[in-house]
Amino acid sequence: MATVYSIQKTKWDQNVPSEKIDTTELAGRVRVAHAEYEASSLASGDVIQMFNLPNGSRIISGRLAHDALGSSTTLSVGYAAHNNAAGTAVSAAAAAYKAAAASTSATAVNAANTIALGENSLVDADKDGLPVSVTMGGAAGTGTIQLTMMYVID
Repeated sequence: MATVYSIQKTKWDQNVPSEKIDTTELAGRVRVAHAEYEASSLASGDVIQMFNLPNGSRIISGRLAHDALGSSTTLSVGYAAHNNAAGTAVSAAAAAYKAAAASTSATAVNAANTIALGENSLVDADKDGLPVSVTMGGAAGTGTIQLTMMYVID
């Protein structure tokens, strides 16, 4: 039976000399970004920019909550077009953190809750940060939409 070490544990006590562990990996402070939008016949395909996450932050998790928005409606969580830290344009990805799913009933669902959906990912954005967005799909919707994301930066 072998003992193996994570990247961070290796930096801390296996490497000589030891290496600094980034604060987004150990001893960082968790921050909360929260936004609310009151939709009134928000059309399918409309994008709500909720908030910007700072460059260098690590996304921990997210939670999307909403009213029953109407028949055939869906919501997805992603990001709007922006520039990365190197200044290169990054295209919008409407479902980067949560694929479109029915929003016909009032509920709350997780976002950024798997590696494939951005959990534990590092934000690579310019000085304006990463514009996190919610996209309406399927049909026009009316009601309250809330998004909360937890991240660590320092």
